[in-house]
Amino acid sequence: MFFTTIIDRYIARHFFQSFFVCFFSLVCIFVVFDFFTNLDEFLRAAEASGGLLKLTLLYYGPQSLAFLDRILGLLVLTAAMFTTAWLQRQQEMTALLAAGISRARATAPVIIGSVALILFGVCNRELILPRMIHLLARTNTDLLGEKGWPIQARYDNETDILLRGRAAYRKDYRIAEPNFFLPPGLDQYGGQLQAENGYYLPATAEHPSGYLLDKMIRPKDLKDKPSLYLKGRPVILTPHDHPWLKDDQCFVVSNIDFEQLTGGRAWREYSSTLGLIRGLHNPSLDLGADVRVRIHARIVQPLRDLNLLFLGLPLVVRREQRNVFLALGLGILIVGLFTAVVLTCEYLGNIYLLSPAFAAWLPFFISIPAAVAQLDWLWE
Repeated sequence: MFFTTIIDRYIARHFFQSFFVCFFSLVCIFVVFDFFTNLDEFLRAAEASGGLLKLTLLYYGPQSLAFLDRILGLLVLTAAMFTTAWLQRQQEMTALLAAGISRARATAPVIIGSVALILFGVCNRELILPRMIHLLARTNTDLLGEKGWPIQARYDNETDILLRGRAAYRKDYRIAEPNFFLPPGLDQYGGQLQAENGYYLPATAEHPSGYLLDKMIRPKDLKDKPSLYLKGRPVILTPHDHPWLKDDQCFVVSNIDFEQLTGGRAWREYSSTLGLIRGLHNPSLDLGADVRVRIHARIVQPLRDLNLLFLGLPLVVRREQRNVFLALGLGILIVGLFTAVVLTCEYLGNIYLLSPAFAAWLPFFISIPAAVAQLDWLWE
């Protein structure tokens, strides 16, 4: 079994140390630069959020995990190449080979450690980040979600209601001056629903998910008018039938949540794969090829990271590279070339020149022959 011998634990310790040193160094550079660039905003927001330290941890904690998700492949490859180059620099790899230990067995702790980190990346991507979408949606210029962001009008394809408003505020999931256009069949009280504010409410036992319109401007007196139905399903709820609504309120049922309505960047980037698939099958949404490409990319991502490892690691072992900085440079070069191929293929998938599945899997298939050739040499 691996990690039972002293040399395995020694190599694994060096590998994980290299990984965490690289990660924390990059995170510290990012945090220091970003923090002092936006220091005025942090100081202003700290007064209303319980102190500067709490605000900094709540913002940069989730951002660090998102940063790790984006550069995990680079960090794993860099740590693996750095560790192997260090062993060769200290003549330790030569001693292992002289003792009859193959290169594959000597680098096994590095490969197993890399697989463990890649699996952690999957857990981070699928379990941790999706729970932090509300924190990751904030920006360093709007730490409290108090600034209004423009809303791109979006049709609810299930009800044909055009959802729009003047601005969106993430702090309380509020839409300023919502003005929803109603289709035929739901326009008995007028063609628009206009209010001072709208709030997204998730589904509860009392009501389905949708938008609560508060202080109605148009139409008036909904308290005397029954709710409106579409194909037997309640769509516009009024105080006449629902006592939990105030006299100047109404509720519009919709399966489009706040993040999806206000642009969906955080939802697309940080939702789990299962959440993206559910969004794809949501009848209220009409998602483009970019979401389909992202779903396939999520599935193939662990294989890409592992493939990247086998592209770079044998270069250091095969050439008996002892310069750790040159090994670092080789790792960055390989990641840069691989990332360029990935981004190009995904872009072609986003604009429908390639199918989403083919665009996501093509970089993996392109690089497999080179990785297999390198791996065959490693196992000699």
